[in-house]
Amino acid sequence: MDAAVKSAIAVDRLVKTYATTTAVKGISFSLMPGTMTGLLGGNGAGKSTTIATIMGLLTPTSGTVRVLGADMPRQRYRVLHRMNFQSPYVDMPMRLTVRQNLRVFGDLYAVPDIAGRIDQLASDLDLREILDRPSGKLSAGQKTRVSVAKSLLNNPEVLLLDEPTASLDPDTADWVRGHLERYCRAHNATVLLASHNMAEVERLCERVIMMKKGEIVDDDTPQQLLARYGRETLEDVFLDIARGRGDAQQRVS
Repeated sequence: MDAAVKSAIAVDRLVKTYATTTAVKGISFSLMPGTMTGLLGGNGAGKSTTIATIMGLLTPTSGTVRVLGADMPRQRYRVLHRMNFQSPYVDMPMRLTVRQNLRVFGDLYAVPDIAGRIDQLASDLDLREILDRPSGKLSAGQKTRVSVAKSLLNNPEVLLLDEPTASLDPDTADWVRGHLERYCRAHNATVLLASHNMAEVERLCERVIMMKKGEIVDDDTPQQLLARYGRETLEDVFLDIARGRGDAQQRVS
């Protein structure tokens, strides 16, 4: 069977141009079910455009994106109910309570027993005390946890995460990451994670795709990247790539 058919996400020679600026320049990668992959790069690297195209929000200038076998965005109606997205930078309606917001999104995804699902997520992500608080009254860390809960409402098979532990204290961030790990294993979910927290990426991701100026400049396991660049942390690898610090092989020779 063709790899693109078996892949949960298959990006093939994706190009996206805005007016005179090409944000993504012919990138290709595929993600198998049950994997967690980091998509890293500095500001303007093309990460957000890539994720928006995977979600079916943007039409490729050329190339293709397939999610769970559906051509995006042309066939996105076939798979949107099997996907979800999280970002702490996308605010929910501030006058609605957390419970009301989650119910609205649950209804959009036609989640069965939405009250029970909200109750379960409130327990998993320690949201019980804020369920009936207006979303506009939440702290940044509370908003992050609500955003994670929203992304898991429909038990998605494909989960796109943007800074899933932003503004969380180290203890809370640790158990949120643990919950995401358990979710991925239990549901054989495919997770694509965009984060500037390199320790988070090292913990969660078995593969890291590094982007710069719209291109993929490296793609490997965290361990192989550390070895290739002769570094002890992914943050140092990130800085080497972002700042163009010469050839990786020269650094480790």
